Amino acid sequence: MEMVEPVLLAGLISGEPMLLIGAHGTGKSYLLNRLSSALGLDWRHYNASLLNFDDLIGYPLPDDQGQLRYMQTPSAIWGAESVFFDEISRCRPDMQNKLFPIIHERRCQGIKLERLVYRWSAMNPPDVDNDDFDGNGYLGSEPLDSALADRFAFVVEMPDWGEMKPEQQEQIIACCEDDQVSAAAATRLRGLVDSGRASIPSLAGRFQQCLVAYVRVVMALLAHGDVNLSARRGGILLRNILAVHAAQLQHDAAASLADSAWLALLHGIPQRATGVKVSQVKLLTAHREAWKAAPRANDDPLVALLTERDPLKRVTRACQLSTLDSADLSSIVADALAALPPGGRHALAASVFETSAAGRLVAAVAEECAQLYSCVAIPQELAETVQARDVRHRTWQRVIQLLARMPKDDSETELTTNLLVSQFSIGEINSPANAEEVLAAWQEHRRRIRELAA
Repeated sequence: MEMVEPVLLAGLISGEPMLLIGAHGTGKSYLLNRLSSALGLDWRHYNASLLNFDDLIGYPLPDDQGQLRYMQTPSAIWGAESVFFDEISRCRPDMQNKLFPIIHERRCQGIKLERLVYRWSAMNPPDVDNDDFDGNGYLGSEPLDSALADRFAFVVEMPDWGEMKPEQQEQIIACCEDDQVSAAAATRLRGLVDSGRASIPSLAGRFQQCLVAYVRVVMALLAHGDVNLSARRGGILLRNILAVHAAQLQHDAAASLADSAWLALLHGIPQRATGVKVSQVKLLTAHREAWKAAPRANDDPLVALLTERDPLKRVTRACQLSTLDSADLSSIVADALAALPPGGRHALAASVFETSAAGRLVAAVAEECAQLYSCVAIPQELAETVQARDVRHRTWQRVIQLLARMPKDDSETELTTNLLVSQFSIGEINSPANAEEVLAAWQEHRRRIRELAA
């Protein structure tokens, strides 16, 4: 567990809900059960795929007055200090709804579970049929409801066999699952948890302001890439970073806060549990940019640039920021081009070439802008035979009608003509409605770019 040990220890320190995701045989249940034993907890282990509510609260029996009372069993949740809901992704939706307040609020049927500290769950990767997912899902393992997934502070990807060092693999092969946790190891673990928990207030006093800024910027950067996190998740990430750093400091007094923030982010977003794959490269890029911006004031131009969600505003500000290096500017322009529709991205490319910003771009992004700009700047020739009244013919007739409405003495008319003809020629415009959409996007984005530059 070396790769995720600081995150696991952070979960013990903070007491926040934790979800483990991994293939069968990666030790999810083994780990959580041994942790409960080592900490000396009164704990419950439930298989959520087979769970009935009576298993949690006891069995209803009528008393002498005709009222129902619950006969508590050894497996009932009352009095538990930790609960582990295994196979939560195979749990019935109605049962998941009943587990929700236990995980989120430590409540069952509205009653506070006073002794409950730890709420843990585990699941196999969900079976999701889409191109973005890695195809390693398990049949019957369903994506969690996004609201339930968002209640887990830590969403930890378990290390797989192939990620381990040879000596670690040999230790696993040789280990005996029945081995008891030694008293010395249990004492040391409890000491690490207590020490880490005691350090949280001090760490918050030293780093909270910087970390709040970091979380705000990283959430904005992830939103640019369609990784949207809830407002609740912002607070969770802040607490996670403090807990992970407290855990890191137990092993290394010189531990890097930036590394702790990265670990907390990597294992602190809920998308994996809902069947959404988030690129680790995208996460790392957002982390690095946010960490650079975190020490700056909120009114700093770079912070304003990074947190701006509108792609046109972001590019406009980036072009105006002379201190921005070519790699960062190019990344912002490339992201904006990818986010905009046909017509809109052509308007942006034209704007970049109409200013001095094009000369500051790296070669690949400059070439992409040049190709888009050529569609509007260079007169287009088109020689094609189409069958009357087919879709291609009707589309071309619509292009002609739209261009006929353009004022002949307006400099925009030539650019618009070139755009519509070029997009029709390459098949980007393939229906009358599509022609209208491209024209509307071009005109709207041209108008907005002028307003932003004014």
